[in-house]
Amino acid sequence: MSICVWLNFTFLVLSMIIFTALYSISLMPATRSKKRGERVWKESKIYRIIASIFEIIFTTCLIFWYWLPIPTVAWKIFVTRWWIGLIIFSVIFIPGLIIVLKGVKDAGSETLSPSEETKIYGGIYKKIRHPQTLGEMPMFVALAFALNSWFLVIFTSIFIILYTPLTLYLEEKDLVIRFGEDYCQYKKELGVLLPKLRKRKNDN
Repeated sequence: MSICVWLNFTFLVLSMIIFTALYSISLMPATRSKKRGERVWKESKIYRIIASIFEIIFTTCLIFWYWLPIPTVAWKIFVTRWWIGLIIFSVIFIPGLIIVLKGVKDAGSETLSPSEETKIYGGIYKKIRHPQTLGEMPMFVALAFALNSWFLVIFTSIFIILYTPLTLYLEEKDLVIRFGEDYCQYKKELGVLLPKLRKRKNDN
């Protein structure tokens, strides 16, 4: 088996782990500032930039899998009608991208650079608490369908299942420290990834 196959898979796994670790750390500036002081706010920006680089590497390795799959798990989803994967990709990826871009716009500089001065966001954040996660995570599975690989669908799904609750837990915990009771009330009113069903005023 080509060494390039194993190099790509190794970088795929390592970049996923490093991205998750660095981004998780960047989500806890208020928590970490208790021990390390105000410098952690600038550190969080650096961690996010580096994490973004590893996310790009991770995505690149996913794409390279198309040419460099491990033969024993090179399971195709569609043998002949490969274009169905592209349709599934479009149905998942395009709405996800729109949600991510809206989340980035409404979060402003906080997306990359957490700040003590930041207030609870408006816009799409008045509907759900974590729109960027909602939009971004399914995009990896969408890419797996475009690459026509069952292995990547399984791999990216496991990644999402592990990554999402971990990062949401760490971020929520830190946001409670940052915003206090305001964020606790915000959590009661809005869903994490999906809007909460509103009770009618006339309901008992």
